[in-house]
Amino acid sequence: MIVVVMGVSGCGKSTVGAALAHALGWPFLDADDFHPPANVAKMAAGTPLTDDDRWPWLDRIVDALRQTTAASGNAVLACSALRESYRARLALAGVIRFVHLRGDHAIIAQRLAQRRHRYMPATLLASQFATLEVPRDAIDIAVDQTVDAQVAAIVAALAHAVTDRGRASLAASPPRDAAAAAE
Repeated sequence: MIVVVMGVSGCGKSTVGAALAHALGWPFLDADDFHPPANVAKMAAGTPLTDDDRWPWLDRIVDALRQTTAASGNAVLACSALRESYRARLALAGVIRFVHLRGDHAIIAQRLAQRRHRYMPATLLASQFATLEVPRDAIDIAVDQTVDAQVAAIVAALAHAVTDRGRASLAASPPRDAAAAAE
């Protein structure tokens, strides 16, 4: 199974995704690491990416996810995945469950004001919210909780969602610290 932790810039995808991967004992990938230099330069200049910029990036992520899951069976990916079409492209990698980290513009803007991303300026937040198509079938997690609480909620929702019909079993890869993840 691939768990994609998604949402707008500043919602905590990388932090929550890495913590979730650690709790599950799964590999973690950050979509930011797959942007080509042209995309990074464009965003650093304050210019939103277009779909033409995103398709090759998403394809690189799909390839990496396929390689990772071939080796380990599971993975956690932090990726904005703002549109349904982007999520459909990511789904080409295998069995995917999306986790939407949800927060309003004010909360996310405050977070962005307190951090310095290597290329994503806070000025692009409005374009992120404008692009976001809220997923219908994602696990919905409010960002105003602690990281530990978010991870525990995700682990619980994943355990609830696992079925015998084609989904990877969490029982096959139990959380490293299931007691801590459930607290």
